[in-house]
Order: sequence, then structure tokens, then C-alpha cells
Amino acid sequence: MLKTMKSISLVVALAGGALSAHAETLSIEGGGSASLTGIVPQAWAQFTPAAGYDLQVSLGQALTRSAIKVGAGRLDLAVVPPPAFNAMQRGVGPYANTAEQAQSFADNLRMLFTFPGGSFHPIVWADSGIDSWDDMAGKRIYVGPPAGAAANQARGMIHEASGGLEDGSDYEGVRLPWESASQAFQDGQFDMYIMSAAVGQQSVQELSLQRDIRILGVPGEVVDSEGWRNYLEDQAVRTEVVPAGTYQGQVNGDMDQNIMVTVMMLGANKNMSDETAYALTKSFFDNLDNMQSANALLARLDADDPFAGANMPVHPGAARYYEEQGITIPEHLVAD
Repeated sequence: MLKTMKSISLVVALAGGALSAHAETLSIEGGGSASLTGIVPQAWAQFTPAAGYDLQVSLGQALTRSAIKVGAGRLDLAVVPPPAFNAMQRGVGPYANTAEQAQSFADNLRMLFTFPGGSFHPIVWADSGIDSWDDMAGKRIYVGPPAGAAANQARGMIHEASGGLEDGSDYEGVRLPWESASQAFQDGQFDMYIMSAAVGQQSVQELSLQRDIRILGVPGEVVDSEGWRNYLEDQAVRTEVVPAGTYQGQVNGDMDQNIMVTVMMLGANKNMSDETAYALTKSFFDNLDNMQSANALLARLDADDPFAGANMPVHPGAARYYEEQGITIPEHLVAD
């Protein structure tokens, strides 16, 4: 078993019962507790003991670092953004200073499945005087944590939605940990809060009940443009919709708002046994309906397209599960 993390962690027990006396403990790191990068690992961990594995879940992590830990064999599982894996393979971005090592660790990563991550809500206060993307020039915008792929994904959305605004020249991008960003927005430290949260997430609702908000959706003509399509492909993200009436206190809540949702991969080390990878993958899909019934925020998990946006080779153990289900793995995702 890979070495477990030395951090404050959350051990999630099987709902209504004790952990299996014979289950193997595996460590997993996820993102913010308000986004699906944190909610999915917690929800899944309730069901893995029945498959023989107890997941020790640690949230609020910089996922670029988590991917390195898995590749180095210091962590069993992690939520990995496709752009972070791409950067590891190339030794660029957050891995530029340790490029050779990052590339070596990238070779050790294998995917079990994908799921939607955080839906990026571009939020401003309703009384801020910001009514459209044209008003964002010269403003301070929260784009994500200090490390990670989220900032580039947020900057890309801003660029396309605003007609070309660039961080550093047209606005000031602010980077803070996910967990402290909401309070910083309430304290007036930036003008727009690009909040990563599942659509309908209570934390967005709580924000809107304190003070009216406006969600600056991506204009429909932008969503239909070639530039937006290229952005989705380049950053491995998808278009999401905040349906009208989702949040109280949203002044433009009478209309659907287009936003962006990230795609996430559940990554493991290639040395994980095929038996373990198979059992974990099966436990996720076998209990998908139960997870969705327990938490409406998981309704968007889609078992029909498990490889959308993925760029990490599929673990052979997971591949066995997909083959049993008659699901074809794209050629570029078949592990060597």
C-alpha cells in the first residue's frame, strides 16, 4: 500500500455502520469542500468499504501537488485536472522548476474515471456597478488558488467572455486558497469572485442571501463561437448552465446563465494492483445512483461519457471494468 499522507484528513465511514475490519485503507486528496472535487471523493468514500477499501479523504488540496504525490508513490489516489496532467507531461507551468521529475511522475499516473469538477460562477455584488463583462476592465478578479490549473481555466473564460481582457494588463488577477476566497470577497478584496461550486451549491446560496449578487454568464454568441469551442478543448472543460431561479438574491436570476465546468480525473499510480483499480472503479459506478439520491449536487455525474475531456491513460484494472460494460476506451487513453 502506498504511504498515506501526513495531513489533517477526514476518514469517511460507511454510512450507518463501522468500517470493515478487513478493508484496506487508501489515501485520497481532493479540492475544495464546496466543489465536486471535494464532494465526489467524500460521497464515494461512503461506499468503497463494501468493496474492501476505506478511503481516507483530505480536502482543500492544491491538485497539482496531489498529482505529483500520486506519481511519486506517496499518495494512493487524487483528483487530477487534465491541464495539470498535461503540464506534468510537458514539464511546464507549476512544474517548470522540476520538469524532468514531473515528467517522470506523469508516466506513473493512470486514470480510473472522470467526473465534472467545479462549476465556475463569475459573481459580483449587485450594487457594484458591474452589469456586464464590459465593466470588468481595470477590476480585481479572483481567478483561483496560488497553485493549480484553475487560474488558467478562469483566465480563459474571462478572455473569451469579455472579448479579450488579459490578466495583468486589463485586470488584476487575484490568487488565494479556495477556502479563504469567499471571506476575502465579502471583505472587499476583489470585485469579481469566480467561485468553484456545483450548480445549486448551498455556499453560493448563502452568499446571495447575505447580499444580492449578479452572475455574469458567458453571452450566448460567445458560447456559439469558434473561440469558445477552442477554449473548451484546450482547457478540457465544458459549458454549464445555471438555470433561472437557482439562487435567491441573484438579481439576474430570471434567465439561464452560461458558465464553465471543469472536467476532473480520478488518478492512481500505475503500480496500484489491477484488482484494486477494478474494484474501486466498479464501486463508483455501481453506487452512482445512490450517491445522486443522497446529494442532488451529484445529479450531473454522467456515466454515459466517462472519458470526456480525459488525457490520462486508463489503468488496466479500470479498463477491465469498462470492457465488461461494453464501453470502448479511446485509443489515445489505452495504457502501454
